[in-house]
Amino acid sequence: MIELNHLSYQYSPHITALDGIELCVAKGERVALVGPNGAGKTTLLLHLNGTLRGVGQVRISGLDLNERNLPAIRAAVGMVFQSPDDQLFSASVRDDVAYGPIYQCLGKDEVERRVSQALAQVGMHGFEGRAPYHLSLGEKRRAALATVLSMQPDILAMDEPTAGLDPRGRREFITLLRTLPQTIVAATHDMALVKTFFPRMVILDGGRIVFDGPTKTAFRWRNLLERHGLI
Repeated sequence: MIELNHLSYQYSPHITALDGIELCVAKGERVALVGPNGAGKTTLLLHLNGTLRGVGQVRISGLDLNERNLPAIRAAVGMVFQSPDDQLFSASVRDDVAYGPIYQCLGKDEVERRVSQALAQVGMHGFEGRAPYHLSLGEKRRAALATVLSMQPDILAMDEPTAGLDPRGRREFITLLRTLPQTIVAATHDMALVKTFFPRMVILDGGRIVFDGPTKTAFRWRNLLERHGLI
């Protein structure tokens, strides 16, 4: 589903965010990107749908990331940002969730079907008329996820999916994630989430992958986690 070959990215000549990344993610995998602040986690996520374009190869579902394939890749990769306020900008939840399908030029009936289905997936049926700014943070996170699910992506790229949630909201959101069939790649500092939800862990530090393997193995190597600021 995801192939990154020799991927590098610089924000300036003096700031290298990614340095020769090699990463493959298979269909249905759940992969956590972890590491200290500034390690390159979010930068890597933003390459998956072409928001950022570095040097090297990015392939999504067999398609090279280029201008010709960009619309198909952006339909395949759903980005869920750290702040749901970055994705909720309409007067109602319904309008936010409908935005993507409308942009895809789908018919009215299909748009409404997608909206209903996505809201049902995240447990927000009946919230269609609510204003996003009246929602709790947990509800905003679910609504933001619904805006992505309405486009029926194959891959979810999530940035700090549990950040700021209270314990109950966090449990509810993790329970929701368990129901989703998509391939999931998430950047997170929530190591408890990583341990319980993601079978595979990729540790980034200084823009490079320093570990890629089973989460259970990484948690047995305390020195590895300490060295990269994870515990």
